[in-house]
Formats: sequence, structure tokens, C-alpha cells
Amino acid sequence: MKIVKERINKRNIFQLIFAILTNSFMVGFLEGKIYKGNTKVVCVPGLNCYSCPGARGACPIGALQSVLSGRKYNFSYYVFGIIIFIGVMLGRLVCGFLCPFGFIQDMLYKIPTPKIKINKKIDKPLRYLKYIIALVFVILLPIFLTNEFNISSPYFCKWICPAGTLEGGIPLIIKNPGLRRSLGVLFNWKVSILAVVIISSVLIYRPFCKFICPLGAFYALFNKVSFYQMDVDKELCTNCKACERQCKMNVEITKNINSLECIRCGECKKVCPTGAITSKFNLKTK
Repeated sequence: MKIVKERINKRNIFQLIFAILTNSFMVGFLEGKIYKGNTKVVCVPGLNCYSCPGARGACPIGALQSVLSGRKYNFSYYVFGIIIFIGVMLGRLVCGFLCPFGFIQDMLYKIPTPKIKINKKIDKPLRYLKYIIALVFVILLPIFLTNEFNISSPYFCKWICPAGTLEGGIPLIIKNPGLRRSLGVLFNWKVSILAVVIISSVLIYRPFCKFICPLGAFYALFNKVSFYQMDVDKELCTNCKACERQCKMNVEITKNINSLECIRCGECKKVCPTGAITSKFNLKTK
């Protein structure tokens, strides 16, 4: 374990600005109401709860569950296209720059406390958990576990998502006495998950992104084929491994820089002594 002290960097500022823009309905926080304007039918790129009082758009995961459960929302017909389009264009660059909950985890990790490095034998298989969660809670359960009206619950949002609890549940409960009186076991369960994620985010870099997030799992599938690509110039690379020591997502950069786990944060580029690492949009991907 080690103590890590980090400063706010340009990427963090960009993350903050984007988080504010996507949650700019400030009246919602004051009145405990959800924004229902026209932009709410459009999916934002990152994980951002639809029920957040300030949210100007819909969460891709919540929207996807609505599509698969057979509900006829306005965004049902193109939510698949939006997720695929964003994935093809950016891959997990969304995770590094455009996800509000990723930004929250980044800020928590900057708290100067001893940090935990998970053993590779445990870390590697745990990375597959987010794909299982995406398959089971986002796809299979909404399709097959429905009621007599052929409608299902948003299972990931309802039972797991800590972003929904933090951004939507808690702010709404603070402003609505009626909601506070109706709290029960489910809310306590969700708060417990949120507490675990917050504490672990202080000790481990982005545990939710690494092990749980289904949206990150979807975007990861496009990392190798997205228009935005990272590259290592083999002629310039001295194999010093400075980039891999810097990478908090534990990517083997010199071997597989466009790994499914890479969130395109650019930290590897900053520390490369020879400028061997580049990133850009390519019409032709490897």
C-alpha cells in the first residue's frame, strides 16, 4: 500500500464541466423535481442517472433496459444506435472524460490515504464481472423477467447502480418528505452498495469502472475498432515501462494499448519520455 497525493488536472476540469452541463437543471435540486424537457429523450454518453434532479438527458443503461423491457418511450427506437455510435466513435474515452460517475471516483481516489493494489490473480477475473452484470441485469432480466403486462423493472438501476442512489435517490429524498416516509429495505441495500463503492474508490482506482459498470463493458467492446485510437510507435519506444507504471487501469500498454480496460485518460502519454504514445481519430482502425 502507498499514499498517493494527486492534484486536479486538465482532464478533471473537463470532466467537471461536462458533469455540470449534463446536470445543469439546478432548479430540480432546489425543488426536488426531475427535469422533463425535450432533451430528456436523448442519452448522454456517460453513466448519469435519469432521476437526478439536474439531469438534462437520459442514462444509456436505463434507456437500454426500457427498450428491452418493451416500454414505448420516445428514445426507445434509437437508443441502440446512440450507444453503438458513441462506442464506434470514442470507445472508452467516454469513461475517461465524459462520465460523471467516473469523475466522482477520480476525485475520491485523490484523497490522500494508503492505496490498495489488487493482486493480478484476483483483479483479472474480477474484470469480467461487469460483462456478466451487463448481460444478466441489463439485457436478460429485462427481456425475460416481466409481469403480467409484459413490463419489467430496470433491474440494474433498481438493485445495483450506485450512481442512481447518489445522483437521484438521495437528492430527491432530501427534498421530498413523502419519499422519506416510504423508504425500506431496497433503499438501505442501495445505500450500502453506494457506501462500499465510495470507500473502495478512495482505496482503489475506479473500482466501479473496473469491475461493475455495464456501460463501460459495452463501450469496451468497441475499444479496438473505434475511430479514436491510441498508438505506440515501436521505433520510438524504449520499453522503459514508465507508461505502465503510471496506468491506474493496469493496462499492458506496450503490448495492447487499446485494451478493453483502457479508458483513454492520456496519463501514459504524459509520462512517455520519447513521445512514443499518440492518440487521434482514424478513419481506418487496426
